[in-house]
Amino acid sequence: MISLMAVVLAVGFLAYSLLHNGVSAKATPSAIEVMMARKARHMALPNTARALTNPVAASEENLRDARLHFADHCAICHGNDGSCDTMMGSGLYPKPPDLRLAETQKLSDGELFWIIENGVRFTGMPAFSTRHSSPEDSWKLVLFIRHLPQLTAAERIEMERNNPKSPADLLEEQQENDFLSGKSPAPPAESHHH
Repeated sequence: MISLMAVVLAVGFLAYSLLHNGVSAKATPSAIEVMMARKARHMALPNTARALTNPVAASEENLRDARLHFADHCAICHGNDGSCDTMMGSGLYPKPPDLRLAETQKLSDGELFWIIENGVRFTGMPAFSTRHSSPEDSWKLVLFIRHLPQLTAAERIEMERNNPKSPADLLEEQQENDFLSGKSPAPPAESHHH
């Protein structure tokens, strides 16, 4: 009877939230929604995933490979530093978790690997298995996620150089380089629009 009341209350709260806030991705999830999402994620992860151990060694080379892979594929939502303080990340609902914090860091290596490989339904987290990367790449990313709380300024700068750039960003960069090398005057900068 108590569990039925809990379900009724949860459904009632969800209905109220939808009616009050609509389905806007701008809203911040309530504490109840966050708790329910974490519980659902925990229940959705196979027990076999929790037990997996990372077969990739935590070498400087593997961490650098993962850092550059993260900068190119993951930072658009998660930010180079894992804070998720990006235009894309802040526009998602639910917001991606801050990968540096305990809620992510306490997940097992196998859980992190499974999430990278399989994604998370009803969030912006895509599945990156085989079509976009190899299992070894995903294991390296697990190493990097563990390293995020200790990310250095030099590593962040290296990542910024490896973030994807739009054609407009590349053109602006080329024009700046041409100007700095004396090849041509830099045109006036245009403001960025969406």
